[in-house]
Amino acid sequence: MSEVATAPSTAPAVRLPPATRLPKLFQAIGFATSRRRMINLLARRHGDVFMLNLPMYGRIVVVCDPQLAKQIFTTSPEELGNIQPNLSRLLGSGSVFALDRDAHRQRRRLLAPSMTRITLNAILRAVFGAEGAELDELRRLIPPWVTLASRMATVPKPERNYGRYSPWGRLDEWRRQYDVVIDRLIDAERADPNFADRTDVLALMLRSTYDDGSVMSRKDIGDELLTLLTAGHETTASTLGWVFERITRHPGVLAGLVEEADNGGQELRQATILEVQRNRTVIDFAPRRVFPPTFQLGKWVIPQGYSLIVSIAQIHNNPEFFPDPERFEPQRYIDKKPSAFAWIPFGGGTRRCVGAAFANMEMDVVLRTVLRHFTIAPTTAPEERWHARGVAFTPKDGGRIVVHRR
Repeated sequence: MSEVATAPSTAPAVRLPPATRLPKLFQAIGFATSRRRMINLLARRHGDVFMLNLPMYGRIVVVCDPQLAKQIFTTSPEELGNIQPNLSRLLGSGSVFALDRDAHRQRRRLLAPSMTRITLNAILRAVFGAEGAELDELRRLIPPWVTLASRMATVPKPERNYGRYSPWGRLDEWRRQYDVVIDRLIDAERADPNFADRTDVLALMLRSTYDDGSVMSRKDIGDELLTLLTAGHETTASTLGWVFERITRHPGVLAGLVEEADNGGQELRQATILEVQRNRTVIDFAPRRVFPPTFQLGKWVIPQGYSLIVSIAQIHNNPEFFPDPERFEPQRYIDKKPSAFAWIPFGGGTRRCVGAAFANMEMDVVLRTVLRHFTIAPTTAPEERWHARGVAFTPKDGGRIVVHRR
């Protein structure tokens, strides 16, 4: 009897981390209404890697370990792409959130030069080159769209919008009006005799080309501009709200910041922004999706189609990297930079926020300006609670402070 040789399997056997036994419906409700608390409780029970099963996303591996986060962030985008569904269902198929692999790399390369040019009036002028009626229209449309879209981002999108009085109907109508404004702005920019010298981001996008000489479509430009506004304005504003909430409850830090601003320094101010981004993390997870048949994650082997979520909030509270992590302590970063894979408010790897450097610069300028022109009153009021706005976490009362002009 002849023996038939068989080729050994090259793919390792699937080995999954522990999974919560909560019913799928309870997992969905907990994730949608109290995500941070749920992840924290499950991490205490199951350790730094565990599984969820959510109606919208399917099976998810939650990662709370900085070393495994480093592995995920340094893995090729050919193996790990963006989670499905993602924010592109709100921002549009032309958004960078919708792209993976080569298309994602090319779009980031196209967008990167624009990110050095970006509060709401300033961003509308810098991004859109908007003035007059268009500026007023965008000022009216963008805030309610961002607020509602953030809340709807964590629930499934229906096949139809159920009319103009439903949340999805309102989003669609605001988006339609937004697209009309963008079309007018594009036409006006291209008709400008000084178009080649314009420095707003819309003009930069219109002039930019891919390696093959092609340009972005109008729809893609509209989607990307909306992405910049959503990711840039909402998260930066939320972080600034936490900045003011934190420093009013830490009078020693506040006094040091005022003295530094008056003397032209910035080290403590930068450290304060870094600590707020850690201690009051606005975006609490960074997602990926497995493309190959299996993906080796530490000792675990994850099959194709599963999603990975790096829990930014849990990693930011790791006492190995941040002693006494619940304590608000900007001095952690005086003369010392935070760990690249333990301090990750902007995510990491090829999908790290493209506007991270500008966001930090914007927060620094706003905080410095307020400190120089106003006296901020410290308070003994209880700290503001976390408030989930779908994607972002904000202070419950918006970072309320009492100020007097200096």
